[in-house]
Amino acid sequence: MISCYKIIQEMQAAVSQWRAEGLRTALVPTMGGLHEGHLALVKAAMKTHDKIVVSLYVNPTQFAAHEDLDKYPRQQETDLALLAQLGDKVCAFAPDSLYQEDHATFITPQGCALPLEGVHRPHFFQGVATVVMRLFQTVPAHSAYFGEKDFQQLAVIRQMVRDFNWPITIHGVPTMRAYDGLALSSRNAYLSAADRAIAPRLYQLMQSCAQDVASGIAPDAACAKAITTLQAEGFGAIDYLAFHDALSLQPTDKVTASTRLMAALWLGETRLIDNDSFENLCNAQ
Repeated sequence: MISCYKIIQEMQAAVSQWRAEGLRTALVPTMGGLHEGHLALVKAAMKTHDKIVVSLYVNPTQFAAHEDLDKYPRQQETDLALLAQLGDKVCAFAPDSLYQEDHATFITPQGCALPLEGVHRPHFFQGVATVVMRLFQTVPAHSAYFGEKDFQQLAVIRQMVRDFNWPITIHGVPTMRAYDGLALSSRNAYLSAADRAIAPRLYQLMQSCAQDVASGIAPDAACAKAITTLQAEGFGAIDYLAFHDALSLQPTDKVTASTRLMAALWLGETRLIDNDSFENLCNAQ
């Protein structure tokens, strides 16, 4: 049976004891609804750490009033069963809340938090940065692992750690995909069968877009072509599909190997996000 801590002070005490024993600890922050993408983060952490803490906490402060907080997948027993299969290095942290009732202090990141999701979900990174800092305080780990599927989130966390000189190493893990290329996400559970059949076209058209640029088409024109095709194939509103600098997250027309093609759009009632480097997209099979 996997250990599952629910009290903040007990979690802090456990990690402090492990560190006193010379054990290396890693944190994998999640909102539950675990899938193979989350498990890939845990497995990456297990290679170089003695204890892995997986947080299972649906963070209310990163949801706007009109968003899906109430229906976000919650399956704690299933999540714990999945983690238990990974061995006794792994434990869970599943608090009822990370905030006191009168919580009033938030981190408001700037810089790479401003474009992309910062435009379309302006509340989002304040909630993410604040809850991640609370997790870092509660689980004083040596390292934390985040997926590159949420590439801007990873960049914001790295920026926050640099700015506050926080003593933790941030690791990014490549996006896990289904057999047909769809990026794994807890929100994929919202997709209808018809939408699930269409969804892989996003990554396929991102590949085509990058390959068009490699052939000499201007980035803006290549993205416009991909957007037109996505809309023709049944996707809804497209928040963005554009090339962005991998560090600043600012839009760029100077595409290099590391430049990220960033995408966020709607399919039915589900908002999908995806990204990859220009190099990976050009070389993908």
